Amino acid sequence: MDYKDYYKILGVARGASADEIKKAFRKLARKYHPDVNPGDKKAEERFKEINEAYEVLSDADKRKKYDTLGPNWQEQFGPSASGTRRTYHYSGGRGSQFDFDPNGAGFSDFFEALFGRSNMGGRGNTGSSARDMRRRAGDNIEQPVEVTLQEAYLGGSRTFNIQSTEICPTCQGTGEVGGRLCTTCSGQGMVPRNKRIQVKIPVGVDNGSKIRVAGEGQPGIGGGPRGDLYLVITVKPDPLFERKGDDLYTDVEVELVKAMLGGEVPVPVPDGRRLVLTIPPETQNNRTFRLAGKGMPRLRGEGNGNLFARVKVVLPMQLSVEERALFEKLARSRGVEVHS
Repeated sequence: MDYKDYYKILGVARGASADEIKKAFRKLARKYHPDVNPGDKKAEERFKEINEAYEVLSDADKRKKYDTLGPNWQEQFGPSASGTRRTYHYSGGRGSQFDFDPNGAGFSDFFEALFGRSNMGGRGNTGSSARDMRRRAGDNIEQPVEVTLQEAYLGGSRTFNIQSTEICPTCQGTGEVGGRLCTTCSGQGMVPRNKRIQVKIPVGVDNGSKIRVAGEGQPGIGGGPRGDLYLVITVKPDPLFERKGDDLYTDVEVELVKAMLGGEVPVPVPDGRRLVLTIPPETQNNRTFRLAGKGMPRLRGEGNGNLFARVKVVLPMQLSVEERALFEKLARSRGVEVHS
């Protein structure tokens, strides 16, 4: 059983990052995909080898164990002098130990030797058919979108332009056509995909809320399903309302006379309605009134927050002679000096 250099198989350095490993895997997987190379046994074996390498190097624990073993594994697991069947033992440090039989079969003998059959689920599951092993779901993607406060308050549907990728129709994801770089996708195997989708906006969404749209992410491999799309919500600032969690704050203008004597004032709501607020006499500027349960609907469906109305007293302009006389009389009665 020969040592498998998984880094060499994927064409990456031993210190490659997870992203570099993933990128290399996807490029090779597209090139050697059995659906792209029907009947080509060599391509199928190469594809299995690529899958096996990615199974190890994309898993932090498996990669650590593999790196600890190193290319000198034969010195640590040297064959028996008699050439008979035997089991070897390896200690990887920090108490990690495992045994293997070099005559065993599986994903590859080398893989089974390191990780055993129980670790062959997921990407390298030998219990599945060859086609199942080749299938891989596409990546999930996130895309920021903006909604208005009214949309967050009422919910509803919106149409969004979504950008993702799809397998290149010219090269079928291999990046090559007739041994040359595919000019349609510039060798990437993927081309841009723009799509308009209609999405239901849940009532009460806030900044950072995510709406999942199943099957609108990146394309899968080997007939695997597309990943999911997550729309990341930003609620646009509103000229009338300030939002704090599920509570809303709004300013309401009140004429001076009404603030002094009391009365009813209209309070706006994001859905276009106007509630009636009764203020008491001698209401001061900036006094805030709470309208319980009239704020934003809670995202989880547990009622509404509160609506807070801040009074902004508006002074009268362009006083008539009679009105000015009344204010002067009021000033004298309260001992306030004014300029005539």
